[in-house]
Amino acid sequence: MGIPAVLVVLPLGMLFILSGLIVNLIQAVFFVLVRPVSKNLYRKINKVVVELLWLELIWLVDWWSGVKVDVYADKETFELMGKEHALLICNHRSDIDWLVGWVLAQRFGCLGSALAIMKREAKFLPIIGWSMWFSDYVFVERSWAKDQSTLKSGFERLEDFPMPFWLALFVEGTRFTQEKLLAAQEYASPRGLPVPRNILIPRTKGFVSAVCHMRSFVPAIYDCTMAVPKDQPAPTMLRMFRRKSSLVNLQIRRHPMRELPETADGIAQWCKDVFDALLEMYYAKGVFSDQEHRDILRPKKSLTVVIFWACLLIFGIVMLFKSTSFLASWPVIGFTVTFLVLVAITMQILIQSSESERSTPPSKLTQPDPMSERLIKK
Repeated sequence: MGIPAVLVVLPLGMLFILSGLIVNLIQAVFFVLVRPVSKNLYRKINKVVVELLWLELIWLVDWWSGVKVDVYADKETFELMGKEHALLICNHRSDIDWLVGWVLAQRFGCLGSALAIMKREAKFLPIIGWSMWFSDYVFVERSWAKDQSTLKSGFERLEDFPMPFWLALFVEGTRFTQEKLLAAQEYASPRGLPVPRNILIPRTKGFVSAVCHMRSFVPAIYDCTMAVPKDQPAPTMLRMFRRKSSLVNLQIRRHPMRELPETADGIAQWCKDVFDALLEMYYAKGVFSDQEHRDILRPKKSLTVVIFWACLLIFGIVMLFKSTSFLASWPVIGFTVTFLVLVAITMQILIQSSESERSTPPSKLTQPDPMSERLIKK
């Protein structure tokens, strides 16, 4: 992290961490006091509370860095988004594809009920991971023997969810890198499988489980394909902090759940068939399809939330100066320096956790190696 980035990350990090701790505390209080009495009332309250934190990241995309998200969808899909439960499947290509999903959810009024299936380590991330844990995210260990029951209980918990939710599932199971793509190609070729060019081979067990357990109360699957134009830099958290913009194209296709096959094998094959088609077209022709571009605008709600937190933080700092002999108090100075160091470390952890290069590395996929079967499981 260079000097210019630090000068931006520290003040924004202070804002995010202090407001995040307040949000986490409020979530914890309602989790203890309200959830045992009424789970659905807790969920409605938590949706409002957690958006006070997550909108800060939306502001980072919309107002600070100016990253533009262009959405392509048919009219029926666009009109139904945010009005129904949905299972989202998406390629996992960039560092911030999860954040692009949040931007989309915010536009359709379901940011606080946008959920995901994520690796277990994510719930231990300071502030952001804790907020996800309080919000019914499903955390897995990437071991089917352990995750099968976790997924089942996680899906069943959502049956009585009191508002439209989106549950995101990255069926590749890990973020895309060229190294992982090469491993997937080496795995596919000797087995007579289609050799992937733009995605990793889908791990379909989680998707099959989601469809089987949720098809009775989730009416649709949103097949999302995300791509960055070749003439645009890939957006990252660090680039956004540095106010460097980019463009992300997002195509959304809605599939009614009732149209999916009934058998597990059929569902798995359906997932494989639809997953790579749009990305192949995009990189061949530079466009997804003939779907119409939909303007999702740039609401001022995230800007309002950041201004609110900033005013609250400035007020607190002013009161601190008034109530203490700040410059003459070594304990206060020591605490301040320690706090700033912790802010820097925490923001470094959060930024690095979003980087594709630091995601789970691929295993060697030689034909006789039994580890290959664990890299890309259905």
